[in-house]
Amino acid sequence: MAGLHYEDFEEGRVFEHPLTRTVTEHDNMMFSLMTMNPQPLHVDRHFAAQTEWGQPLFNSLATLAIMIGMSVTDTTLGTTIGNLGMTEVKFPKPVFHGDTLRARTRVVSKRESKSRPDAGLVEFEHECLNQDGVVVATCRRMAFMRKRPQGAVTA
Repeated sequence: MAGLHYEDFEEGRVFEHPLTRTVTEHDNMMFSLMTMNPQPLHVDRHFAAQTEWGQPLFNSLATLAIMIGMSVTDTTLGTTIGNLGMTEVKFPKPVFHGDTLRARTRVVSKRESKSRPDAGLVEFEHECLNQDGVVVATCRRMAFMRKRPQGAVTA
């Protein structure tokens, strides 16, 4: 798998993720309805046109999912045991249909697990930016990461 093990992470390291994603009206409608969120700001173009935004807002939880998803290939693909939590989730600017998103991740901290000698905890700070470089979402995420198996050769 492409993901990194606990030992591979260094505090302060920044990943500029190469994946980008243009979000669409279909994405917004599907995610909002799939998650049972009938908020008219997301699913009703006429309603949204009458708000200060003048158009539908892309669902912020979809933005969060895309931001974290973009980080997986470079960081945790196949090497995470699970997410332990997210904090400081913020959406400083709106996302609209047609925006192209990209992400970057900084390793905030890491420590060995107290209960599992084969694992460690890595705290990430994720940022999502639109096509103009404007930050549209941020969060901190604590990941429970596998350590490299004993005797494994590092690349």
